[in-house]
Amino acid sequence: MIRLTWVQPEDLVGHELRQAELEGRDVAAVRCRWLTAGGETAPATAGASPAPAPARLRLLAERLLDELRPPPWHGGPNLPAPDPDSDPGRAAGLRDRLHAAWLGRAAGCVLGKPVEKLPLDGIRSLAKATGNWPLTTWFTERGVPPKLRAAYPWNRRSAATSLAENIDGMPEDDDLNFPLLNLVLLQRHGKGFTTDDVARLWLDELPAGRTFTAERVAYRNLLQGIEPPHTATHRNPFREWIGALIRADVHGWTNPGAPAAAAGQARRDAVLSHTENGVYGAMFTAATIAAAAGGHADVHACLDAGLSVVPPESRLARAVRHAIRLAHDTPDFDDVVDDLHARHGTHHWVHVVPNAALLAAALTHADGDFTGAITRAVSGGWDTDSNGATAGSVAGLLAGRADALPDRWTAPLKNRLATSVGDFNGIGFDALADLTTELSTREAPPS
Repeated sequence: MIRLTWVQPEDLVGHELRQAELEGRDVAAVRCRWLTAGGETAPATAGASPAPAPARLRLLAERLLDELRPPPWHGGPNLPAPDPDSDPGRAAGLRDRLHAAWLGRAAGCVLGKPVEKLPLDGIRSLAKATGNWPLTTWFTERGVPPKLRAAYPWNRRSAATSLAENIDGMPEDDDLNFPLLNLVLLQRHGKGFTTDDVARLWLDELPAGRTFTAERVAYRNLLQGIEPPHTATHRNPFREWIGALIRADVHGWTNPGAPAAAAGQARRDAVLSHTENGVYGAMFTAATIAAAAGGHADVHACLDAGLSVVPPESRLARAVRHAIRLAHDTPDFDDVVDDLHARHGTHHWVHVVPNAALLAAALTHADGDFTGAITRAVSGGWDTDSNGATAGSVAGLLAGRADALPDRWTAPLKNRLATSVGDFNGIGFDALADLTTELSTREAPPS
């Protein structure tokens, strides 16, 4: 039996109860009804519970999801003012920076793939068992005691392609699929694309099985005839998770030196599947990346640019500011991570708030260093491959050139990317840099 993940009503209820509480809503009575009827809490890491619910419980889950529907979200406050005197796409050295950013995103993603979903103690134990703590290079199975492997198994889908002994190019991953998809978006529609354009592109080019969490629910909603932005709220408890953030890189890469413009693009993309802090995470990331893509070599100023485009009192902005202060003031990054997990431990491991906080802390603590950024981001747990990827994108831009990245991170990638998106399978990162550079100067698609 196919047990499709991230869409079963009986699994969504527990996630919606948790998300509603984060939004400040009182859902105690609904929780009591659900648990009394025999409903379960949401799966801790998996996308679906092991067995389907009885028909009566599934019907109750559907009713409760409708009762728990969030209030309308109208897009939050207005976007920041346009970037003054910016010249997007024409910054000197942009192509070299973008080459490093693509490689950095891939390397950080592969580094985090084998330990995705593992608890923090497991990540630390596996690395320490091979003398790789603090983390400085790829994870490996060589030297890991059998009992430890059994206690903390590698990510099943990723171990065969992302441990040191078997990396052979960049394997397919949604953290790279979405940037590729957004290249197609800009090729077809230019920077003036609409959210409806994003939706049509997904249906045309994105295999449904390559979507997860909020993106999978939004995809399902589109197939049911629900139109954006309602796709982001209809039975979608993942609307503040990390998915929109991992789609933000291209919006930053193609608006170098223009954080507000990058945030605007990221917002139009994000509202297909996300609301509030899920959208703010994408805007924050796009603006941070845009500042770095423009040649700004100071990571702290780039993070400030990212914070400038999101509501300062949002839960995301407060978490990021705290993480930055913590990273500035704490010499040992393990202590930073322990503090962040104590503060945000009630969130799901894919929620945007703890992950954005960890990302900001890693970039701050590494002070722009590439290896330091990706290893800190991955060593902090939660969504390890996504955080490693975004940290690698930012730190790659700051490094300025592909040959400025340590060879141990780039050589195993073999300038080759696997994907099911479009015609990109097998493409090189140098070719992707060329295409991204060209799209940064294109306001409209060719006639």
